[in-house]
Amino acid sequence: MRWLKSSCLLVLCLAALGCGLPSGATVLRAAEPDYAAARKRMVSEQLRAPGRDIKSARVLTAMESVPRHEFVPEAVRGSAYADHPLPIGHGQTISQPYIVAFMTEKLDPKPTDKVLEIGTGSGYQAAILSALVAEVYTIEIVEPLAKRAEADLRRLGYKNVKVRAGDGYKGWPEAAPFDAIIVTCAPDHIPQPLIDQLKEGGRMIIPVGETSWNQELYLLEKKGKEVKKRAVLPVRFVPMTGERQRQRD
Repeated sequence: MRWLKSSCLLVLCLAALGCGLPSGATVLRAAEPDYAAARKRMVSEQLRAPGRDIKSARVLTAMESVPRHEFVPEAVRGSAYADHPLPIGHGQTISQPYIVAFMTEKLDPKPTDKVLEIGTGSGYQAAILSALVAEVYTIEIVEPLAKRAEADLRRLGYKNVKVRAGDGYKGWPEAAPFDAIIVTCAPDHIPQPLIDQLKEGGRMIIPVGETSWNQELYLLEKKGKEVKKRAVLPVRFVPMTGERQRQRD
């Protein structure tokens, strides 16, 4: 042990003197995490777990292929595939993997669908949808997050995703109607503009509640002038801001 301490001191002294290591010496570096293996574990241990049991093969394949770690800050990258939400800055979070998979499966996306996402956040949910549908339109009210998500999606090759910085309460009327709409922030009521932009027979999944402690995830289906709604899961999401907040205040 005394020799080991002396050796460490010698290396530190050499570095301080600018001597460096001998020519040809091997420098050990920390191994890159095996993110592919982490994704496989995430799918098997979280998404297929008893009581959760995500069944859609398409959703499971997307969850196993999309690099979630590329959508979180460096400081929390080691926890990218953990079973909980993570902070992404500006008071926002990336949802836990199970919630992403659950909402996506309930939305029942088809390969030919055009989908609107409200609340881009990190861009991860948009990337999952990109692998499952023809077109994704996603809106983020926090402009720095929108810019970062767009850059990450472009860098990673998700070419069928369009990102906009703006108020998601109003939707994306010039691109409507949509086959499906997914909302990843919670208003205290279902925005009428989103219902209006949903295609006949279209689906919407949205968390609704006045506080983060009292929210319910709803699945909607538009049938003519009627909108069928059913609660599917108690949840906690960040609140929707913008127009919804101004109307309430």
